[in-house]
Amino acid sequence: MAEAISPIIRQVTIESKDIGSLSIDYDLEDVEDCLIYDRYGVSFPFKKLYRDRKSVIIFVRNFLCYSCKEYVEDLSKIPKEVLEDAAIRLVVIGQAAHHHIEPFCLLTGYPYEIYVDPERIIYQKLGMKREEKFTDSAQPSPHVKSGVFMGQVKSIWRAMTSPAFDFQGDLHQQGGAIIAGPGSRVHFSHSDMNRLDNMPINWLLQLAGVQQTLDFSDKPTIIHV
Repeated sequence: MAEAISPIIRQVTIESKDIGSLSIDYDLEDVEDCLIYDRYGVSFPFKKLYRDRKSVIIFVRNFLCYSCKEYVEDLSKIPKEVLEDAAIRLVVIGQAAHHHIEPFCLLTGYPYEIYVDPERIIYQKLGMKREEKFTDSAQPSPHVKSGVFMGQVKSIWRAMTSPAFDFQGDLHQQGGAIIAGPGSRVHFSHSDMNRLDNMPINWLLQLAGVQQTLDFSDKPTIIHV
């Protein structure tokens, strides 16, 4: 009988730039039965996202956050065939009410799966904090184009012009990303230190098995490596 392979559980920060430099313990059994909701308010267990195939699951801070908006805009540039060729599923999870999903997708052009965890139960059980940690050595996210001041102004303006006039989630909740499945296997995990500490999308894709590098500067030009 072949020797069982232990799950690879890795934490990466932009500050360290070193894949596998830190480890955290993500046990999906703690969250597999937690409910998430689609844009129609229909609920199903979290484990459905990764039970049958490998999935890249990204937890965003909130739908009004400018850095989250710009990060998801870049996620929307990933060609469908890139995901299909690698047999991976791309999922975004927010922490707002389900009726905010559709406007956020229209705003960002995001065409893939997106759900919400409105009570932040999965966020909390996976250890994502309600805090931000900034360091002098941290590198800016390659996916965030706005400066902090103008980004905050854009976020406030979108909150003021939202029909529901609400802030679409806890403004202090941090996000992260995991690569999981099939089954309960965790291949990789990352918890954001702050709003700019998004895991570079190319890193995520390559860790999930994509053999290509995408250019997010303008159009998603594919460079074979």
